[in-house]
Amino acid sequence: MSDQNPKKVVVLGTGGTIAGKATQASDNLGYTAAQVSVADLLALVPGMNRVLGGCTLVSEQVAQIDSKDMSFAVWQVLAQRVQHHLAQSDVQAVVITHGTDTLEETAYFLHAVLPAQWLGRKPVVLTCAMRPATSLSPDGPQNLLDAMAVALCPQACGVVVVAAGSVHGALDVQKNHTYRPDAFSSGDAGALGYVEEGQLRLLRNWPLAQSEQAQPAIEKIATLDHWPRVEIVMNYAGGSAYMVDAMLQPLPGVPALQGLVVAATGNGTLHHALEAALRRASQAGVRVVRASRCANGRVLATEHAEFAHSEGLSPVKARVALMLALMSGG
Repeated sequence: MSDQNPKKVVVLGTGGTIAGKATQASDNLGYTAAQVSVADLLALVPGMNRVLGGCTLVSEQVAQIDSKDMSFAVWQVLAQRVQHHLAQSDVQAVVITHGTDTLEETAYFLHAVLPAQWLGRKPVVLTCAMRPATSLSPDGPQNLLDAMAVALCPQACGVVVVAAGSVHGALDVQKNHTYRPDAFSSGDAGALGYVEEGQLRLLRNWPLAQSEQAQPAIEKIATLDHWPRVEIVMNYAGGSAYMVDAMLQPLPGVPALQGLVVAATGNGTLHHALEAALRRASQAGVRVVRASRCANGRVLATEHAEFAHSEGLSPVKARVALMLALMSGG
């Protein structure tokens, strides 16, 4: 790497537990998220300059929120800023600090909407923490170092998540534990790789970027005032039609329902009452997609399936995909 043309890694902060503070160092639960700026977080990571080598580190605070409160407005800004930085010739990668609660949804959203021309050549690496910055043993600094190591890999590309030494693709990653630092999994797909003492051991190929024609242009997303209303319902023992029928009723000031994702049991199975309600929703013009509430596996399509299946996406990711499809008229 030439000293006359140093590469940059841009770190975009959105808040989360990684930026959280508690009144006591022993408290890993009663903290307040999104208290430390991304610039201050980076300054507190020992060994960062060694990992960066000759790269320049640039930080930008895009949002400062608890990720349970993630909004479409933040997604709009985040996608625009990521695209802006990826388009710069001197930027090698973008790293995003994020809360764990909705990280998998943001990762999938960026995977779906960012132009393939950039994701095919540069990585977007999301990282996080399960313990606040004030913890006796915070996991954020190590996750940041590992994320930087992945971002600087010469062949890295696509949207990935780095946490607890594992690298996950945006399509597969799910938060599957409420408390442990190792809270993320890629299910039966398996992790993309592992970061071991600052070195990436890649097990699978880097994730492929979406086709640029597959989702609405990022410029269109930036100008949206209202996103399509898509809700999630779950199938369970004793399931009923009440929730679906209620959502079909017009309410003052509430956008009409345009899509429903059902977190079905097993291979997309549905209680007969819920199935009848979903059929009524479909007849009313609501798009219905079947996903599974199972953590592993995917809904396998059958020849005479009445509703579309989620193509392996979890319910929350299927909701994002359906919103984007509705935006584009697909």
